[in-house]
Amino acid sequence: MGVIVLLIIVSVFVAGGFLIAFLWSVRTGQMEDDYTPSVRILFDDEVKSAAYKKNDKIEENVINHLSKIKLKLDHH
Repeated sequence: MGVIVLLIIVSVFVAGGFLIAFLWSVRTGQMEDDYTPSVRILFDDEVKSAAYKKNDKIEENVINHLSKIKLKLDHH
C-alpha cells in the first residue's frame, strides 16, 4: 500500500512539473506562432521549385550556347 501512495505522490509532482513547463512556454511566447509550422512544408516546396526552375533555366542556356557553338563550327 505504501508503494501506491509513493507512486501517486511522485506522479503528482511529475504532472506539476509538466504544468509548470507548459505555463512557462505559454508565457514566454513559445505557443504564439501557430500558423507557420502548419504551412512550412508548403514554403519549402516553393523554394525547391524555384531552385529547380533556376537550374532548368541555366541548363537551357548552356544547351543553347553549345548549340550555337556547334553551328559555328559546322559552318567553318
